[in-house]
Amino acid sequence: MSTLPPTVLFTWLYRVFVGVLLIQGLWEPINHGLHLGLPSAWAEPHTISEEETHHNHRAHHQEAAPQIGQWEGSPEGIAYSEFNHALVGVGVILVGFSEWQTVMGWQAFMWVRWLLPSSLIGSGIFLLIWSDHLAWPIGPWTLADTLSGKDPEMLQHKTFGILALAVGLVEGFLRAGKFSHVFWRSLLPGFALVGGLMLFRHMHGLHPGGHDIQTHHNIMGTLALAGGLAWFAGEFIPRSHAALKTSSRVKFVFKILWALLVITIGVQLFFYSESS
Repeated sequence: MSTLPPTVLFTWLYRVFVGVLLIQGLWEPINHGLHLGLPSAWAEPHTISEEETHHNHRAHHQEAAPQIGQWEGSPEGIAYSEFNHALVGVGVILVGFSEWQTVMGWQAFMWVRWLLPSSLIGSGIFLLIWSDHLAWPIGPWTLADTLSGKDPEMLQHKTFGILALAVGLVEGFLRAGKFSHVFWRSLLPGFALVGGLMLFRHMHGLHPGGHDIQTHHNIMGTLALAGGLAWFAGEFIPRSHAALKTSSRVKFVFKILWALLVITIGVQLFFYSESS
């Protein structure tokens, strides 16, 4: 009985895994929206009175509308969040183009290789300081309050910032020739995997556009997971002397896919919108 070559098997497993992630990422907010939008779908139609229908309709709009003094969903809160996403998106796009240059082996404009660590470090510092208007050090919350987890969204922003800063420093050492082991090179795609998983649970509180925002995050999380897996597939795909040329071509394709997905995530962040 013949068996599939390792490269073909790995490629098909990767496609199946990405397909499952995409289905899960798109279905979760749809399913959640169905349950919220149709609270009485399991009841008999004749048991729902007109008064109950109007009451449910009013309650739904009251929950969706921002409350007095609420930051999430307010014009100021939306503008602040959209600016933050766009700025981080620029950094992610630069990371993607830097990875593209590395894969292509372009030697011109070698200074471009420093864009990746600079973008990650800059994004990390920005998230640690300005990601949330209430958080330390720019808001009234203390450092302990900020990291306590009582606001999960805030804690995730700070976690993203710490990871981006740490990985950016490692990437800087890699480009300076201080590090060379594959472990250090795998931290960036590993960050993509961790960040992608975190995005599936990255909520924006009582935001009127919460469902659309969650759909956006699920798609972005799926892209991040697909990109990280593409990098690892290209790096650790089985190789043999008999199929060295084919293995090199497959590795190149996976690494190009990784760079393209990073750029796509950056573009998505740049055009991120919470406005209805």
